[in-house]
Amino acid sequence: MTTWHDFEQAAPDFAGRVRALFDAHKHKTIATLRADGSPRISGIETVFEGGQLAFGSMPNARKGADLRRDPRFALHSATVDPVEGAEAQWPGEAKISGRAISAGPITNGPDGELFHADIAEVVHTRLDDKATKLVIEWWTPTHGLRRTERE
Repeated sequence: MTTWHDFEQAAPDFAGRVRALFDAHKHKTIATLRADGSPRISGIETVFEGGQLAFGSMPNARKGADLRRDPRFALHSATVDPVEGAEAQWPGEAKISGRAISAGPITNGPDGELFHADIAEVVHTRLDDKATKLVIEWWTPTHGLRRTERE
């Protein structure tokens, strides 16, 4: 299992930028897989605690049922529009995918189930300093940090 702590140790600067995007807004989006294999998009909140990326599911929520049946997920930070006339200030967006590992019932909040992320990939998409190229950086446990640019 690759924890948030493992990722932070492997790529601290990149992890800091990704975490800042996730911490900037309370609500994120998660994609899970329905029983028939089709995608489901749900709103979700996440926290970084004890070296883990954690998120929960309320009792009887479909996303929790999806994750118990097939733990694969994709998590997306909040998306914000660039500042008008200052596109280079767009912070970009971050994505984390992997497998959700049940950590048992939520103990410090509303009823539900807590999950920890077993991280397979982390991505940060943003503009370069001149706002002329799309910069895509991604990290995997196998290949580490990589980067590409597109015009």
